[in-house]
Amino acid sequence: MCTITKKLALSALLSTSFAIPSASWATVYFGENLGLGESTPLSSFPIASAARTSFLSSLTGVGTETFEAPDQTAGQAAPLTLTFPGAGTATLTGGGNIAFVTPGTTNGVGRYATSGSQYWEGTSVFGITFSAPVAAFGFYGIDIGDFGGQVTLTMTHASGPNSVYNVGNTINGLGGGVLFWGLIDAANPFTSISFGNTASGTDYFGFDDMTIGSVEQVCGQPGAPACPTPEPASMALLGLGLIGLAAVRRRKFS
Repeated sequence: MCTITKKLALSALLSTSFAIPSASWATVYFGENLGLGESTPLSSFPIASAARTSFLSSLTGVGTETFEAPDQTAGQAAPLTLTFPGAGTATLTGGGNIAFVTPGTTNGVGRYATSGSQYWEGTSVFGITFSAPVAAFGFYGIDIGDFGGQVTLTMTHASGPNSVYNVGNTINGLGGGVLFWGLIDAANPFTSISFGNTASGTDYFGFDDMTIGSVEQVCGQPGAPACPTPEPASMALLGLGLIGLAAVRRRKFS
């Protein structure tokens, strides 16, 4: 098996972020920022965000469900249609509901949105069935594990046996933590995902910013095309500086 682990910076409140490609070149991305308590949302979550950035760097044109659409309201339960702009749709079924929390606060017990003010909240099993097989799926998880629960995911593949993953979140830490978990498996696309909770009914979880990608949207991995190279930020800044300098010179000599 070919296994590569990349670790980023740590602090007392951060855990590792890494990507692990397996022999089939399925790659798991994980990063976790530990919480500060039930009533204190994290103002930023750099380790989780870094894992998400790494996940997105191997994808192009993907869509993200933020649970902020006009037809998505607080308290709304499954079945729920999910929309991933540019990447398709899906149907969420099972337990849970959309929750609303004013940005900058928690719901009083550690949960909040990672973008906007709404997110999916639940304690029991729920699933997502995609309109077409997908090769990539990632999400933010909020307030996971403070009451002993771990998230498990079962991928139903278009062909072959299911794959089961344990997210590996911290157990019995402070509330309000944020993690990112993502999977890219272009060699074995999947048609649905089932979310499990080892402490169902006791530990409540929040989920937000779910992202999917098709096989055609995978890049930079074995057998996939190279990812587009963005213009370096330094070059963009240099260009703006030269434009400003030229404007100053024109005013000086006019």
